[in-house]
Amino acid sequence: MLVGGFPQVKRGSVGMYTLIAQDDLNTLGFSTGGLDGIFGANTENAVKRYQTSRGLASDGIVGCNTWRSLQENVVGTR
Repeated sequence: MLVGGFPQVKRGSVGMYTLIAQDDLNTLGFSTGGLDGIFGANTENAVKRYQTSRGLASDGIVGCNTWRSLQENVVGTR
């Protein structure tokens, strides 16, 4: 399922989009425990912490609103 130009990623997702989410989260100070492209417990917890910090629904799923927020906040940090 595509949301905001990116597929929804959640616990159990594997691949490039999970890696992008992990990279964004780590860049913003929300440690995922590494960059492996595997959406496990550490990535889910990092997503929930990020979502809570931005006033988003803390469901641990990187959907449209979370992708948009990550992309807006990571711009200019690299």
